[in-house]
Amino acid sequence: MDNVIDNIGVNSLRADPWCIRETGIDPARAFHHETLFALGNGYIGMRGTHEDMSGEPGSTLEGTYLNGFHETEAIHYPENAYGLARINEFMLNVPNAKCMAVSVDGQRVGLESARIVSYERSLDFRQGVLVRTVEWELDGGKRVRIESRRLVCFGRKHVAAIEYRVTALNFGAALRIEASIDSAVTNMQAGDDPRVGSAITGPALLDDGRETTGRGVIVTQRTRNSGFLLGTGIACAASGVAAITASDCADGRAFEATLAQGETLTVHKYIAYVSSRDVAREEVAPLVRSELDRAVQDGFAALAAEQQAYLADFWAQADVEIEGDDALQQGVRFNQYHLLQSVGRDGKTNIAAKGVTGEGYEGHYFWDTEIYVFPFFLFSKPEIARSLLQYRYAGLPKARERARQMSHTRGALYPWRTIAGEECSAYYPAGTAQYHINADVAYSIRLYLMATGDFDFIAEYGAEIVLETARIWTGIGSYDREGCFCINAVTGPDEYTAVVNNNYYTNAMACMHMAFAASIADRLRSERPEDWKRVAAAIGLDDAEIAAWRAACADMRLPYDEALGIHEQDDSFLSKKPWDFANTPAENYPLLLHYHPLVIYRHQVCKQADVVLALLLLSDEFQIDDKRRDFDFYEKVTTHDSSLSSCIFSIIAAEVGYADKAYQYFLETARLDLDNTHANTQYGVHTAAMAGTWLGVAYGFAGMRLTGGGLRFAPTLPAKWQRYAFRVHVHGGLLEVTVDAGATGYRLLNGEALAFTHHGAPVALSQAEPFKRMESQ
Repeated sequence: MDNVIDNIGVNSLRADPWCIRETGIDPARAFHHETLFALGNGYIGMRGTHEDMSGEPGSTLEGTYLNGFHETEAIHYPENAYGLARINEFMLNVPNAKCMAVSVDGQRVGLESARIVSYERSLDFRQGVLVRTVEWELDGGKRVRIESRRLVCFGRKHVAAIEYRVTALNFGAALRIEASIDSAVTNMQAGDDPRVGSAITGPALLDDGRETTGRGVIVTQRTRNSGFLLGTGIACAASGVAAITASDCADGRAFEATLAQGETLTVHKYIAYVSSRDVAREEVAPLVRSELDRAVQDGFAALAAEQQAYLADFWAQADVEIEGDDALQQGVRFNQYHLLQSVGRDGKTNIAAKGVTGEGYEGHYFWDTEIYVFPFFLFSKPEIARSLLQYRYAGLPKARERARQMSHTRGALYPWRTIAGEECSAYYPAGTAQYHINADVAYSIRLYLMATGDFDFIAEYGAEIVLETARIWTGIGSYDREGCFCINAVTGPDEYTAVVNNNYYTNAMACMHMAFAASIADRLRSERPEDWKRVAAAIGLDDAEIAAWRAACADMRLPYDEALGIHEQDDSFLSKKPWDFANTPAENYPLLLHYHPLVIYRHQVCKQADVVLALLLLSDEFQIDDKRRDFDFYEKVTTHDSSLSSCIFSIIAAEVGYADKAYQYFLETARLDLDNTHANTQYGVHTAAMAGTWLGVAYGFAGMRLTGGGLRFAPTLPAKWQRYAFRVHVHGGLLEVTVDAGATGYRLLNGEALAFTHHGAPVALSQAEPFKRMESQ
């Protein structure tokens, strides 16, 4: 049949501050919306594909993923070299357990045989349930309404569920609903875009067995190389009609009933995924079965109530309120919600660059976690931040192995991109050469300590990470003829400038790292002598090495151009030919897809914030005039081809008084995925940019900084807003910050007394004080 409906996409509707909604199916936006409407719980990720509308081949990007569950393959180099990454780890597309199929009098209800009369789909960030209603018209004028509700349980790591209701609107007929698992899934193939797809050479999941349970089926599969066993199970129950016949069907369960006009048949489908990354192999199928049994017993309504309660608690701590721009408010909450859906919280998993919403970057974890995502969770859900640090601790053995592969006799070197700890970056100039990953991890531990005061974590886990990774700097650095400590042949955050000497960001962060490591050693020695002895003995650390860190910090080369009054990105950056922006066609961005790397490396051009990022992370080390001059220079040579860039420029623009620029860069970040401004959201969300939105409010407009000098705020109010508010966890307390015209309000919602500064003026709060207003400057 001719399938024509009003194609109104999610971006065409009035912005809803708490929801995204579409009222039509637009094939041109299908892949994009499958990402936007994805559901997850930090472990399971389900793209927003339909349960029952497969469409033509290639019309959908079906995908279900498990955070950390991966396959491995050898990386093949036509020309080999010592120390290159050897094994790639990539996230697998696992069996699709969402599948539903409806037949009326033997006629399948779907795009190939029916017409959509009306359609609406929505995702409310307070409910965590994807809701869809479709009215179909079949041959002969029969109309049927299908309503579905889908959730991935935040409170039950292994469980998802679907409520599926079919109503006969203007007829009586025989109805059949099949609920099944499609286990014949594959991963995307790598194309010309290095950010997308994997190089898998065949099916990654091999069948290992099937078991029917009376309510559904459990399918077990194994990976070819990584050695994991996966169990995927469904259990189904039907209700709503007096006489329902249930039977097994291919990899699922079928329900048949004769419906009178107006009657509804409801099927509840419960889904569980368990892998041997979580439990022993022999426990995989039993845990699938027990999770399904518990879900069936509790019922869909109970799961939905649990979901709502979990999100109510999350928003009570994390919500950012904006009055004056509903589209922006929608973007901010959408980003926060997807971060929650994507982040691992078990200490064994992290957060991928694309979360669990798509196969971009193969499910790898990057420095995005520590520098962008970690602060959001630290100040909103600190227990999740702690789990992210525990993931890095679990990866220390592999980091030590990588250090030895890179000819370091001691210490640990974290991989640039990984899942289980192996370095997976096959292009070392923009991968392994980014040694700053070690300092980024140390920075997050330092920030965690300042925000929580949790020195127990440092003694048990953090100190070993910080000390082992600090060793790498004296391993790769050396003193030049003038007595400066130099770090050569590294790549900073800007991936358009690779393998350079004395990248400013790297050197400055290395200095921070070594100073922090030395201070941790001193504190452990004085406050926790037994822990100090244990850690020092375990890694063979002595006083001479700590002294070498302090000396390297004191003599660190930090490039600065006196004539321009700016911090040089590296020793050679200012000597390069400026990129010809005026004659670069708009379609040639991002540059990495249109120019050989050497062409880009020879020019004075930045992909993203580099020195400008150092201005934020090491804020107290710069004067405001230095920050302004650096911003002015680097803004002119930065393409923002990376989604990690605009949020940092927004924050520094706000700090140096460029209000309009701060707001424009913030807009680019806040709705990056909703509006698909980088034209690749179809392959997954951009988690770093999502977290950068929160940073833009707290660090940017509110001027929040947490440094060795304490917590401080310097709030400003964007001209288009009437008010904004957010909350932060600091030292066990939850502080609410509200900014409106002329004043900033602070309230301590729980915790002990809290001291901080507002525009340099001291502020002290206790929980007994309901609200304290400070005039804005």
